Amino acid sequence: MSGAAATSMTTTIRAVRGMNDILPDDVHLWQRLEGAVGGWLASYGYREIRMPVLERTELFVRSIGEVTDIVEKEMYTFVDALSEESLTLRPEGTASCVRAAIEHNLLHGGPRRLWYGGAMFRHERPQKGRYRQFHQFGVEALGYTGPDIDIEHIVMCARLWRLLGIEGLELELNTLGSAEARARYRTRLVGYLEAHAGALDEDSRRRLTRNPLRVLDSKNPAMQALLEDAPRLLDDLDTDSVAHFDAVRAGLTLAGVPYRINPRLVRGLDYYNRTVFEWTTDRLGAQGTVCAGGRYDGLIEQIGGKPAPACGYAMGVERVIELMKEGPALAAAIPDVYVVRNGERAQAYAQTLAERLRDAGFSVVLHCGGGSFKSQMRKADASGARYAMVIGDDEADAQALTLKSLRVAQAQARVTLAEALDRLRADS
Repeated sequence: MSGAAATSMTTTIRAVRGMNDILPDDVHLWQRLEGAVGGWLASYGYREIRMPVLERTELFVRSIGEVTDIVEKEMYTFVDALSEESLTLRPEGTASCVRAAIEHNLLHGGPRRLWYGGAMFRHERPQKGRYRQFHQFGVEALGYTGPDIDIEHIVMCARLWRLLGIEGLELELNTLGSAEARARYRTRLVGYLEAHAGALDEDSRRRLTRNPLRVLDSKNPAMQALLEDAPRLLDDLDTDSVAHFDAVRAGLTLAGVPYRINPRLVRGLDYYNRTVFEWTTDRLGAQGTVCAGGRYDGLIEQIGGKPAPACGYAMGVERVIELMKEGPALAAAIPDVYVVRNGERAQAYAQTLAERLRDAGFSVVLHCGGGSFKSQMRKADASGARYAMVIGDDEADAQALTLKSLRVAQAQARVTLAEALDRLRADS
């Protein structure tokens, strides 16, 4: 074997950059969030849908927009060797959800409230809160036309933050109006930006010719003064869009949800119209958007379905988890009992007792791997369990066990399984 080959075989294999392992010390936070999300969405009448992570590339080009950063630079796209189709790992969930609703005729019986969760993929520079494989929960209301569903989406987010103990998120709100309003505004904006072309950075000059509204989304500090003085889309709105936006604002005020109008909020996806919103924070560095969405009334037809209005949003799970860590301490799940065993006859007996305890609804860690009673007791204490159940050959012969409290001062006692269960239930 050559030296290079030997070195290659012994090199440590690491995860792909920007695609992270979720370790046991953090998994309980994910489980807490997942459990809260399921109940929260059910309380609003939303039903779960699960879509594949791999879709035809055309779906995202047609929905997100061919001249967006996502399609131009960030998608994981490849040609399938068998079908010779261009396929893409999903960079977001709305297009997949709408595609599934069209394909399976889900709107035949009327509007649908749907939600999903899972991994998304974008090829971008990893940093805190921005990864190449990231996770989202998405909420989509398909077939609903009025401002009431826009209001519901924002109000339900406010409820989730309370459920999770997350404080300090700020709601930014805007409207993109109709396609006709955006066309009028686009003309005025391009004229303004062309008049200040010397002040535009390279990215903004590129966007100016292809997607000028995205210039407003620039995070370059040197561009901010210029953008503050740019024309406002709000001045070009049609009457219906103004009425819709006024109704959304009134509904949020009635619900007691504070917000700030951000006339430069345009979102990074081409399919949005009318209401757009973002929940933001200054506690995650550059990645300040925690949850975002809005109305996308033309997308269903754009993908190939019958025209129907729609509204939705998605939240970044990793970002929500980071904010949860700042709140009240959330302890990882700990076992009720740690079973310590030593002796030939004790091995099988302890296994049987552990299963009986689980049958009764208790969580049990059965020590494996040998070791002295003393070393096993150290591991029992470190596990956080309330009790150690000590099994030796004597206990096995007597069909009994020794129960020792690990958290309060109590004398250990040899008891029957029934007596042990009574004590565990009394302490639950």
